[in-house]
Amino acid sequence: MSISERDVVLLATQAVLRRLTALALAVVMALTSLPVAPASAQNLPLIRDAEIEGLMRLYTKRIFEAAGINPGDVNVYLINDPRINAFVANGQRIFIHTGLLQQAKSPNDVIGVLAHETGHIAGGHLARMGLQLDRASNIAIITMLIGAAAMIGSGIAGQPKGGQMGQGIMLGGPGLAQGMLLSYARAQESAADQAAVKLLDATGQSGKGMLDLFYKLSNQALASAQYTNPYALTHPMPLERVRNLERMVKASPYFDAADPPALVLRHQLMQAKLDGFLNSAQQVYRKYPTGDLSPPARYARAIAAFRGGDLQAALREIDTLIKLIPADPYFWELKGQALVESGKVAEAVAPLREAVRRLPKSGLIRMLLAQALLGINNQAATREALDNLRIAQRSEDDHPKVHLYMATAYARLGNIGMAELETAEVAYLRGDRELAAQQAKSAQKRFASGSPQWLRANDILNYSIEK
Repeated sequence: MSISERDVVLLATQAVLRRLTALALAVVMALTSLPVAPASAQNLPLIRDAEIEGLMRLYTKRIFEAAGINPGDVNVYLINDPRINAFVANGQRIFIHTGLLQQAKSPNDVIGVLAHETGHIAGGHLARMGLQLDRASNIAIITMLIGAAAMIGSGIAGQPKGGQMGQGIMLGGPGLAQGMLLSYARAQESAADQAAVKLLDATGQSGKGMLDLFYKLSNQALASAQYTNPYALTHPMPLERVRNLERMVKASPYFDAADPPALVLRHQLMQAKLDGFLNSAQQVYRKYPTGDLSPPARYARAIAAFRGGDLQAALREIDTLIKLIPADPYFWELKGQALVESGKVAEAVAPLREAVRRLPKSGLIRMLLAQALLGINNQAATREALDNLRIAQRSEDDHPKVHLYMATAYARLGNIGMAELETAEVAYLRGDRELAAQQAKSAQKRFASGSPQWLRANDILNYSIEK
């Protein structure tokens, strides 16, 4: 083969690889199952909130069980983004935008979307996507080689038209692969729709909310070529697909099933909390004017008030909410949070203890109580903080603040080895490998070789050096 011929093949190969890279991205976006690595997931604007996470677990529990999935094996993450979107990543992780939660008219809207995402998990669509990408790559590469051979052969034979035909074959390869992959994506979206309807039927819930949301997004996509809502991009919704979904949903005996009033209230409180924390005070008071005395309106105004520095106004609204619904642990949590963030840590302890009493398994609330107790800074409060942190660690072991607070508590109690070990954990979780290795090495010297603490320090040291 001459130099010029090799150059032709090299340039063609590079062009195909560029198109395959773009193709892979297009297919990833066409499928809902987005492969997000753990490291990149850490860079997402994630929100942690005990109340909203608890509501998502409630929304998904029966759906997961109907799909044969252990609810404890799937995590739902909240992304701070005002746009409507939800997707599956890294196998059994569902990511949902706050915009979807804020714009959902009812619990059923969100449950329908979560049922659709569960359909992707149960169908193993993410794992299958890799196989489809491999097949598409092979088709594109083989077509490219055939086209390159045609171009070179035509050049040797002095037949320009043959060269043009070879170029056309090469350029058509990625197009053929793309068509195959997008066809696969459409099939998986349709399969997830069908799975969602079956899961909703199995749990006695309506698919009306999911249908309404999909129709809304489909109409928006048709109305503007510039429409770029991420859910429309990751879930291509031609009208034919939405109409097929409509037939399935309307055939369900549960089409007119309504959400329980208690669940509707929790949904409204969740939206009020998001509005209170994510929107400006002006937006909050416009949506929830002072004349609105409903619990969601009081909730949103209380959050806006303490965020704006008006603690007394916030406490008046929160105390009213507690009188109205004393069993709600999240009102007690909010009171404690408002007091902690206003520097009144001693006053925050009682409401946070009450929140923990009513919701003992919440690691996030125990962390907030520990923060308040550490703010008091005496031996008894420090020991109580450490007790709460040990329990919180069961569910929040990958949360840097758990280990930061534990390091503080151990240091105050004079346990320097554990303080260094917890500091190493904080550094490792935050990506500071140098500090993690330094603290782990120092901690290791304070424990007996082979003890659990020594092994833990050794693991951190090895990981910090290797990664």
